[in-house]
Parts: sequence; C-alpha cells; structure tokens
Amino acid sequence: MSNLPTQFKTDEWITASWDEYLQAVRDRAYENAKFYYYRGKIRVEMTPQGFDHSSDNFSIGAAIALFSGLKNIPLTGVTNCTFRKSRTGEAQPDLGFYIGERAEMIPPDTTIVDLESYPPPDLAIEIAKTSLSDDIGVKRMLYEGLNVKEYWVVNVREAKLIAFAIADGGSKQISQSEVLPALPFTLLEEALQRSRETGRGQLYAWLIAQIQTLENS
Repeated sequence: MSNLPTQFKTDEWITASWDEYLQAVRDRAYENAKFYYYRGKIRVEMTPQGFDHSSDNFSIGAAIALFSGLKNIPLTGVTNCTFRKSRTGEAQPDLGFYIGERAEMIPPDTTIVDLESYPPPDLAIEIAKTSLSDDIGVKRMLYEGLNVKEYWVVNVREAKLIAFAIADGGSKQISQSEVLPALPFTLLEEALQRSRETGRGQLYAWLIAQIQTLENS
C-alpha cells in the first residue's frame, strides 16, 4: 500500500517512489496540476497562472514560431506536454520544441512522450515567477537527466531570459542559442519588455519586422 498521502504539500519537492508518483498523476484531485519527478522526489504545481505568466508563455512561444516560419526552419512546439523517462525523471515544461530534422519525430497521436522510445525535445522552456529558484536549480538538473539539448527559463518579474546548453549530463549558461543560433536572446527580452511598456497588440507585427531584418541563417 502506498504511503503517499491523499493530500500533500504542493509547489515543493517531497520524497516519493516512482509508483507513488504515478499514483499522484492518476489522482483526479490533481488533474489540473503539473508534475515533475527527479531522483526519488515529486513536485506537483497547483499555483494558478496569472496573466503575466500566461502572456510571457504565449509571447515566447509565438516569437519562436514566427522566427522558425520566417526562416523556414522545421518546428514542432508543445505546451505542458509530459516527457517521461520511466523511474528516472518526468517533466511538463511550459513549452517544448523539436527543431529541424527532429521536428516530425513524435507521431501526432502520441500522449505521454516516452523518452525510452522517442528523443527528448531540443528545447524546453519554463516560465518562472514564483518558482524561479527551483527552475534554475532542481528542474535544470532534471532536464540535464532527460538530455534535452537546451533549457531556457523566463524570469517574469524582470523580463529576462536565462538559458543553458545541456551536454554530457551537465549544463552551462549561454548567451546565444545553439539550437536556434540566429535568434538573439536580446530580441526575445526586448519583446518581453515591449509587452509590458507598449502593450501586446502590435508586438507580433513588430517581431515579424525585426526577424525579417536578421541575417539569413
């Protein structure tokens, strides 16, 4: 019998076995939650997402989609998709992207992405407001273990982007993307800042104009 309580503290890491983790995932009380598992610990995030968090999520995803479309880069993006490496780790990043030759790797009828059968995303992104320290700490190590190529954290409070390249089970902070090398982080941060200062209504037209001025990659 599981020792995992029916109700437990959310938005923090607690000790749990893989089987207890799966029990929590199936619990209807947490059907709207985001789940993470790393080295015998579970994190269930139930905090409602505010307008600022959701807006940054959409803006970053839209910027990547616009850039890829205008530069003719194959891209598949997902939101809150579950990536599972059984008994090792599981994550539901706010955004995930398969880029280039791997854009069509995951069949369209796939539910949970089994990382024993399919590759991890090239890029995983977390939008962080109250969870920043965790996103650049434990979650970064989780994504290292899942072998994503690149991991970005959007700091909602400061409209900043923190990015890491992942290789050989470790990571290093980067100032230029390696999976989308022609997309400047400065452009993404300016887009986040503009959305706060001048509104979102014309943000995407501005992004298109800025992307069109970039050198062809």
